[in-house]
Amino acid sequence: MSRACGDCVECAPDAGLRKLGLDVAKVDYVVALAGNPNTGKSTVFNALTGLRQHTGNWPGKTVTRAEGAFSFQGRNYKIVDLPGTYSLLARSVDEEVARDFILFGKPDVTLVVADATRLERNLNLVLQVLEITDRVVVCVNLMDEARRHGITVDHERLAKDLGVPVVPTAARQREGLPELVAALDAVATGRVVCRPYRTPTNNDRAHRALAELTGAVQRAFPQLPNARWVALRLLDGDDRMIQAVKSGELARLYAGNGEGGQNA
Repeated sequence: MSRACGDCVECAPDAGLRKLGLDVAKVDYVVALAGNPNTGKSTVFNALTGLRQHTGNWPGKTVTRAEGAFSFQGRNYKIVDLPGTYSLLARSVDEEVARDFILFGKPDVTLVVADATRLERNLNLVLQVLEITDRVVVCVNLMDEARRHGITVDHERLAKDLGVPVVPTAARQREGLPELVAALDAVATGRVVCRPYRTPTNNDRAHRALAELTGAVQRAFPQLPNARWVALRLLDGDDRMIQAVKSGELARLYAGNGEGGQNA
């Protein structure tokens, strides 16, 4: 982490971050916090918001929901801690909750926490999130553990390959937090426009099928934020998504999960 000079907001300790806990009267932006289990996601959450948080269950689920808030340069952020998951394929309730919030909850930015010591495995979730939303920041956490094991991470090359900001952190030591908060703010406010990597289709026939189905989904559900991802899941035979389209639940999910701020 760069040494703070203290002469400006960007260089001040924690980059102007003010932990609000639950004390936020007006929310300007909403951050969805995702990641595999055991990546230090909760440590990142507490480092940004403080120890005070609101906990309860997701509507109709037994899965715990935690929320907190922070302020940066006069803008208030609510951060929603999603269940730790390895994928968003909705094979479990945790995966379904995380997927639905990122796709239908309209967060202004999704922060994905990855373990620097197991980065290849963690990138599976990162790539799935990039298929859903354009506004993503990747936090490569546990950099202190990586250094202890002789592992180096070229976060600049990774950011270029993924098309979104990548910030190395060691949240327990507060290393990288100023850069992380600044990246979240830049993406949420639109000062940084992400160009996320999307998995290419294998051939022209698959590309045409995806394009046709994406168009059909867009016409049927014009308010969906990412019809392409829904089309991909339909082509993959995702039973949960097929039923959501047939029953009209897809439209209800989008209408009922909106929590985003100015960019929603």
